[in-house]
Amino acid sequence: MKSPFPAILLFLAPLLACGADVDQVSKVALQPLLVQVDRLKNALQYLGEPLPFATLEKLEKAKSLKGEGDAIALIQNALDPFCLAVVTINPESRVKVAEGPAVKELAEHGWRNFLVKVINEAGVTAPLRASSPNALPSSFGGWGRNRKPPNGLKANLPRDRWLGLQTFDNRPLSPSLSGLKLEYRIVQLYSRDSGKRAAVVSFDVGQGTQDLGFRNEVALNFKCLPSTVVNLEVLDENGKPTIAEFLIKDRLGRVYPSQAKRLAPDFHFHPQVYRGDGEKLVLPPGEYDLEVARGPESIKQKLKLKVGKEPQTAKFRMKRWIDPSLRGWWSGDHHIHAAGCAHYVNPTEGVHAPDMMRHCIGEDLKVGANLTWGPCFDYQKQFFTGTVDKVSNYPYLLRYDVEVSGFGSHRSGHLCLLRLKEQVHPGGDSKHHWPTLCLNTLKWAQKQGAVCGPAHSGWGLKVSGNKLPTYEIPPFDGIGACEFIVDVTHEVEGPKGTKVPAVDFISMVDTPSIWELNIWYHVLNCGFRTRISGETDFPCIYGERVGLGRSYVKVKGKLDYDRWCAGIEKGAAYVSDGRSHLMDFQVGKTLMGEGRSEHHLPAPGKVRVSAKVAAFLPEKSDPGLMNRPLDQKPYWHVERARTSPDERKVRVELIRNGYPVASKPIPADGSLRDVEFETEITESSWLAMRIFPSSHTNPVFVVVDRKPIRASRRSAEWCLKSVDQCWSQKKKLIAKEEQKDALSAYKHARNSYRKILEESKTD
Repeated sequence: MKSPFPAILLFLAPLLACGADVDQVSKVALQPLLVQVDRLKNALQYLGEPLPFATLEKLEKAKSLKGEGDAIALIQNALDPFCLAVVTINPESRVKVAEGPAVKELAEHGWRNFLVKVINEAGVTAPLRASSPNALPSSFGGWGRNRKPPNGLKANLPRDRWLGLQTFDNRPLSPSLSGLKLEYRIVQLYSRDSGKRAAVVSFDVGQGTQDLGFRNEVALNFKCLPSTVVNLEVLDENGKPTIAEFLIKDRLGRVYPSQAKRLAPDFHFHPQVYRGDGEKLVLPPGEYDLEVARGPESIKQKLKLKVGKEPQTAKFRMKRWIDPSLRGWWSGDHHIHAAGCAHYVNPTEGVHAPDMMRHCIGEDLKVGANLTWGPCFDYQKQFFTGTVDKVSNYPYLLRYDVEVSGFGSHRSGHLCLLRLKEQVHPGGDSKHHWPTLCLNTLKWAQKQGAVCGPAHSGWGLKVSGNKLPTYEIPPFDGIGACEFIVDVTHEVEGPKGTKVPAVDFISMVDTPSIWELNIWYHVLNCGFRTRISGETDFPCIYGERVGLGRSYVKVKGKLDYDRWCAGIEKGAAYVSDGRSHLMDFQVGKTLMGEGRSEHHLPAPGKVRVSAKVAAFLPEKSDPGLMNRPLDQKPYWHVERARTSPDERKVRVELIRNGYPVASKPIPADGSLRDVEFETEITESSWLAMRIFPSSHTNPVFVVVDRKPIRASRRSAEWCLKSVDQCWSQKKKLIAKEEQKDALSAYKHARNSYRKILEESKTD
């Protein structure tokens, strides 16, 4: 069935509008108007209804015009056709409203975004409010996938209560008017019905601002396009039912289902939705562009979908370029949140386990650590059980654990606490009584057998340039792996009374790679054996999807959460963005993560290093991403590892004591290849492989003549100076009752590095 409107007419619809006259503003400060228009563009992009390219061109041209009057006129010429209404606030703050020229077309069971032109002669800075006697109850959020109207809402409401209505006042827009004489706002409309519908819409800026004679309201007639049920058949590469990611856009680039007022399991900050076999989409008739995938191990499919007036079925089968789980490497993201940051706090404080499980399956992420933290802690803590959540569906596992963030020691560095038996520190039942020294929290967690490490490690460890390692001392002024420089020197009591390292891993992938790797390389050079693990910090640092940062853990036998965490602890894992892989890394016959990951040599000599390596790049390069500075997102991405714009290759490097000592280019065509190196070992060292900045193995420790690793005197000096720098930033953040503990912890760290410095040879 063809769309009821030819594609060109859909594209030009706003410009072919009813032709209503729109008042023009000639005198307004141009620079703040341009700033407001940029924010408006970003807001519409975020909401999934971007402005057409021709409109964006006009707005860009307005910036270069010499005459301010011409620029102001061009901006209005570009944006007025999208205006549902024109709101004029007179010098006495009275509001009157006129109909705008936008095509008044809605979609049944869908939201649409329109502009409102505000001519603010009074300089009012109050919020612009919209209301309608035809509006559904204010708590109504639209019915999503497979939802029915709550409590028979459709049947019980009068026929004229068919409209969902709200203004969009969130970032990047401000919640209130700017006071500028001219600005544009966004109003969002939802249609419960199909067919022709009428509504009266009113605007005001507070009590007493309504104009006499009902001039602050306008009667509008809408055409509400009927929607069609599209039943889905979604199969994995083996023909088994699954869940996949769907990005759906019409010819105007508008996202479906609309991002406005989405409720879980669909997230309003995502353009994509996740749908499973046997589920459905509800779309107006027309033609759509679809992108369908299941995470970075899949091949993204770009498809067309034609929707007619009758219910239909669409079939999708996923394609893969690699499956590490077939070789025993299980993907996981140890840092996901179900509350805070981009999540909503109403109608619930964050989202629930079934919602996060759907997203993990849709991204083919086998293990998800759902970390409760400061925001909504007292609501979300009810879901902690000390074992995997009941929504888990093998091999997809979800478990609640804790991030110390927004409370306790978070200002000295956030901590991920995995495999906890108890989630609340003794002394209370919430987040308000936790230690302010990271080490004291680690002592409590390690005692119960947890696996622990700092989150988003690079924050506070900024260094200049792209040199790795670098001997520049970072500021240690953030929430990343700052106190880690102290805690890594400590052993604490484990669950069986034996001593264990205070820190098991350091997080990678969600902050700039240089900042993360630099501190890790230095502590490894001092002989410490902290491992790495990949994280996303969803939906805070990265909100695009779960699993943008991953650990691939080798698990013997059946996958379970505790074994997966144990693999992180002992270093049987590599870190990746999922687009490149470094499996079965070994030195001689010593496999990474086996035993103590130690390869012994009686004397200096050569060793053979090998791994099974794969990467996947599209044929065409993305120069904008490939050449982007390393401190700009995405921090880890295989496109950054492309050897040149004209090649579909990446470089595999052998790292010895922080420096690349050998490398080989390989085709990034998805094929799994054996890569081997040979390197000279003159003293106890650590070895690893990387595809920078896309993937990195944990180390294998080569022990020569049973001597400890003392690979770099400069690294020991760097660590010692860093302890002092960290103390200068963190001492004021430690509670009075913990100051003695802090002084002792930092003194221990200084003494440890001084001893290592004495034992280290000149580089």
